[in-house]
Amino acid sequence: MNTAKIRSLAKMIDHSLLHPTLTDAELLEGCKLALKYDVASVCIKPYAVKMATKLLAGTDVLVGTVIGFPHGNSTVSIKVAETVQACKDGAVEIDMVVNIGKVLANDWTYVQEEIQAVLTACKQHGAILKVIFENDFLPEDSFKIKLCEICTAVGAEFVKTSTGYGFVKGSDGKYSYEGATEHDLRLMLDHVGPGVLVKAAGGVRTLDGLLKVQEMGVARLGASATAAIMEDAYRRFGLVDGSAPTGPIAESKGY
Repeated sequence: MNTAKIRSLAKMIDHSLLHPTLTDAELLEGCKLALKYDVASVCIKPYAVKMATKLLAGTDVLVGTVIGFPHGNSTVSIKVAETVQACKDGAVEIDMVVNIGKVLANDWTYVQEEIQAVLTACKQHGAILKVIFENDFLPEDSFKIKLCEICTAVGAEFVKTSTGYGFVKGSDGKYSYEGATEHDLRLMLDHVGPGVLVKAAGGVRTLDGLLKVQEMGVARLGASATAAIMEDAYRRFGLVDGSAPTGPIAESKGY
């Protein structure tokens, strides 16, 4: 078994537990699943951070959450307060949605000050910041490039394509969503500075998709299809029966 390859893939995944309908029982099961596959983190609803932190204590699976989610419309002070509360509850990774209207209005002073304020709160509480652009709402590359430049200037750890919930209404009245496109990922990789990583989110649901973005240089993937991706990884990279081992972490937690 190519253990190193499987681990490198697992440690790219932020297991997404953000769907509006997820119950507490489903959030708990999602944390157990993240533990089974030893992924990088869970990205969980803010109110469930304490539960996830308790469950995942002592493991290599980190706890992250979202701020200003999914539309980025909260005031700066509320985003900062959300960040502080999440960190106090145990989150060590913060995924914040920018104020999309301010981006589209080219109000770059506001946008930079907002990102800086949340980043400062993260640093004060030992967390990293991933800045979500929500690219489906940004019709021109210039918006994404400017956001990459701002995130580089302030020192954010990650830029992120999408929330997974940025549905755009078409002329027919129906909503559509692209998420992490190859074009946007390449654009972001080309325009962030040294030390700023790229996270893909939305639309990557297969092992081949994960392998593709890994080859491009993407550092993290937000995924709800974690089980399907990792089971395929075990099949492809060495396990005969195609299933993930329980492993010492899972056994120690009684799963």
